[in-house]
Amino acid sequence: MARLVAAFGSSHSVMLGATLEDWLTGFRESDLRMPYYDGEGRRITYADVLARAPAEGAQRITPESITARFHEVQAAMQRMKAEIAQAKLDVLVIVGDDQYELFRDEHMPAIALYYGETIRNAARKPVAEGDWYRRAQNRRLEDEREAHYPCHRALALHLIEALIAHEFDVSALAALSGEQYEGHAYSFVHRRYLQDVPLPIVPVFLNTYNAPNAPLPKRCVKLGAALKDAIASYPEDLRVGVLASGGLSHFAVDEALDRAILQAMRDKEHGVLAALDPRKLKAGSSEIRNWLVVARAAADLDLSWVSYTPAYRTPALTGTGLCFARWS
Repeated sequence: MARLVAAFGSSHSVMLGATLEDWLTGFRESDLRMPYYDGEGRRITYADVLARAPAEGAQRITPESITARFHEVQAAMQRMKAEIAQAKLDVLVIVGDDQYELFRDEHMPAIALYYGETIRNAARKPVAEGDWYRRAQNRRLEDEREAHYPCHRALALHLIEALIAHEFDVSALAALSGEQYEGHAYSFVHRRYLQDVPLPIVPVFLNTYNAPNAPLPKRCVKLGAALKDAIASYPEDLRVGVLASGGLSHFAVDEALDRAILQAMRDKEHGVLAALDPRKLKAGSSEIRNWLVVARAAADLDLSWVSYTPAYRTPALTGTGLCFARWS
């Protein structure tokens, strides 16, 4: 029987492909156009976020503090790569989100699984001089030529059937079409952690971003429980890992929310996670849903390592709660 032997969580923010200079200067311009929401889920502006920032906020974005956080995150990613390798997995199930990469509003599944033999990642295209943001995004793509990464078709098909038996009506993708390629939630994992490792994956798509059918937190927790059972019922002897790709809070950092979620995961308070207010899971913070699935799937494991960096980057304290974790 398959065994869920390890679980992971990893941010995949564009900050992780950006340079230190980008952290110090670039985001002060780009964050003016990011989407922000208040605690009631209402859209607000950067100016609104800035007006609510504490007076001491400027102390959190000194060049020294930003530089220290940058290096802290680089070290965390190195450790994450080592943690995945140490688990000696046969397959990695990646729970991520799609941001108009494969799906559009014409068909936006709440939950989908991919069961192709391989999944394509595209090669980078030239970037205009000075477009640092696109350059950082493109680090998720291949250096010179496209890649076709291995997937575990048999496990994916089993998970689809088992989740349907658990009354989850999942969409199923047999292949990508035309010039489509895996979204950033998956290409980041391949490029950063699995670049030289032929580890098969199973991509699980969760609609975190797009109205009107983002799953509620309690549904994400139930999905994690069903995923756990589905993996355990697979008849082949496999060492399986699951990984949540994305999060935590952004584009305004919410340290209180992030730390409360991490504590609930550490304490296995899945009821607390299920009761999260979906109005707080807007914009980038919506990717916390991926972590809810994985935390519940990893119920028999312990949260053994966490690196959390509140990566503030503007006077409004916008940025990302960059987090990396392992259950074992």
